[in-house]
Amino acid sequence: MAASVNGIHPVVPRPLKAGIFAPIPTFFLPESEDLDISSFEAHVVRIATAGVGPLIAGSMGEAIHISHVERLVLIRAARKALDAAGFLDVPLIVGTGAASTRETVQLTADAAKAGADYAIVIASGYFAGALAHNHAALKAFWTEVAEKSPMPVLIYNYPGASGGIDLDSDLITELAMECPNICGVALLTRAGHSCGNVGKLTRIADAVSGSAFTSTYPRKNPIAPFLVLGGFIDFLTPSTFARGHGAITGLGNFAPYAIRKLFELSEAARTDLSILPEAQRLQGIIARADYTIAKTSIAGTKFLLEKMYGYGGTTRKPLPPISPAAGKAIWEHPHTQDLVTLERQLSGKV
Repeated sequence: MAASVNGIHPVVPRPLKAGIFAPIPTFFLPESEDLDISSFEAHVVRIATAGVGPLIAGSMGEAIHISHVERLVLIRAARKALDAAGFLDVPLIVGTGAASTRETVQLTADAAKAGADYAIVIASGYFAGALAHNHAALKAFWTEVAEKSPMPVLIYNYPGASGGIDLDSDLITELAMECPNICGVALLTRAGHSCGNVGKLTRIADAVSGSAFTSTYPRKNPIAPFLVLGGFIDFLTPSTFARGHGAITGLGNFAPYAIRKLFELSEAARTDLSILPEAQRLQGIIARADYTIAKTSIAGTKFLLEKMYGYGGTTRKPLPPISPAAGKAIWEHPHTQDLVTLERQLSGKV
């Protein structure tokens, strides 16, 4: 159960369901780099309206650049905006990974008090040399965080943001079986080192699917089943057939209606193969755009949001902004414009 933080709405359950989740950027005012709360609130509601779940204070949200106090401000603002817009049942997933286990545990507890429903936790890469190949230490980290967390925890496996730390499918499966408060894993990729591949996703999804897993390894919270989520959207359709549960994708900020539609078609195609060609058509458009846009990372996503919706702004230093020339090139790229056309069609804003 999750409580509203504005004192108006009653306590409501917010189940964790398969689907698409967007890691929300943290928006900053141009001169001061203070939090731009109005743009943040508007964007969270925009994403929820499209049927996409918000994930705040993740890598796309520049969590490494925001203080703990700012993180709590964002949680309260997101919950308030969602409740005011009528999205009382939309859960908030919040990144709470920190440098040490102790700090991660404290931040997770503080996030829950501020209104978060689920935590997503990455291991710090500062001492990756000692941790990357230490199965016992990595297992102990997520085990302790999950045991002490007042809310369910997702494993965030992103080698590119954790100094190359990459959990294999065996370790993730062990954590799923032994930690009832762990409710899923997000598998992301870095260039040249695949984590979010269909093979790893398939192995984990196979292990946690079916009634045998559910009955033998029940979750601590019954509304938080173990989800296996891809970290990029370019393989959503094949991962759905491998019994994956959706994706966490930065592209969901830019084209939430298109990506939500792709998820719905991919799910439907599992039982009606006549739908598969349309899912494949959308997957092609989205995969090409994802490949092109992902190269520009956070700065490029913010630039595209500015072009698409009128807000986005820049990054917080020292992360550099995208150059005007590069921004213009990415906006005008045929892959981007194909996705813009699709998004406008599906959102009714042609």
